[in-house]
Amino acid sequence: MKSLGSIRRDFAPWNDPNAKPYIQFDNVTKKFGDFTAVNNLSLTIFEREFFALLGASGCGKSTLLRMLAGFEEPTAGRILLDGQDLRGIPPYHRPVNMMFQSYALFPHMTVENNIAFGLKQDGMPKPEIAARVAEMLKLVKLEQFAKRKPHQLSGGQRQRVALARSVAKRPKVLLLDEPLGALDKKLREETQFELMDLQQKLGLTFVVVTHDQEEAMTMADRIAILDKGEVMQVATPPEVYEAPASRFVAHFVGNVNMFEGKVAERTAQTTRIAGATGAQIVVENAGDAAAGADIVFAIRPEKIRISSRKPADAVNALEGEVYDIAYLGDMTVYHVRLDDGQMVRASTMNAARVTEDPLSWNDRAWVSFRSDAGVVLTR
Repeated sequence: MKSLGSIRRDFAPWNDPNAKPYIQFDNVTKKFGDFTAVNNLSLTIFEREFFALLGASGCGKSTLLRMLAGFEEPTAGRILLDGQDLRGIPPYHRPVNMMFQSYALFPHMTVENNIAFGLKQDGMPKPEIAARVAEMLKLVKLEQFAKRKPHQLSGGQRQRVALARSVAKRPKVLLLDEPLGALDKKLREETQFELMDLQQKLGLTFVVVTHDQEEAMTMADRIAILDKGEVMQVATPPEVYEAPASRFVAHFVGNVNMFEGKVAERTAQTTRIAGATGAQIVVENAGDAAAGADIVFAIRPEKIRISSRKPADAVNALEGEVYDIAYLGDMTVYHVRLDDGQMVRASTMNAARVTEDPLSWNDRAWVSFRSDAGVVLTR
């Protein structure tokens, strides 16, 4: 069975027409004076989903999260949680909790008292608080740090304390605003998997805001890509990467090569694209692009093969000169300037310690790819 990437096949309620969304943004607009932060946006999130709001600074993702938390009210539209309209309900009466990027831990309190704070505010009996705190400490693997204060912890440990405090009250939805932004790269990567495991154990709905594409791709069941307060695409990580809905999405997520051209000919199986400089590309994934239409052919660098000789079996092969090379350890990235002037990025995994076909700067090279390696974009 063919599939776009590896995904959780046992959890895909968005594909079930009878599934009821858990969170609904219904034609939501949010204005701050003359500035429109969110523009007539509609979005659905399902129960137990790990959902990511991804976009650049100022795209509206944090505003969406703050409206769901109750810190901001929509200018227009509705936000529903489990069928209930949240308008007018203050943050402390909503079944959601928010974990901030700064963690906002109380510096004068110990780890266990930080975790217990919200439970005490709710008037939970002391024995139940003690049991819940112990459960949370075990969940985030901080039992031995219970008596320490935040300044005595590492960044990763403080992040886990904030997480434990956020889930201690058993909210229906946990909102995470750039939760890993303060961590170094290696710790951030480790924590991504910890968050995924924790979400599975708790069975909660997680909504995370991030500008980090890799973070969203790693953790989320689905991603909403935002730009200027509008949704550009909502899909699973493999779908966003392999089948972007537009040039914007293709550019925003990962690296991509774009070939401008026109649909020269369509058959039942393939489409021939004529580039602006006369280069011909044969593709399979042309969608509904009609003959004569102006399109862009988008292909990811890892789908492109680079070699010193033209491959005999290549459906698509273009010649150029190696302009730049970056050795990254696990892979090597090549920038090849084609003879028509276009720059192409190709990346190859360094699966062997020795390179059979070494290429260097200024060498002549061929870049080639299969007909099903990319997608045709019409917008």
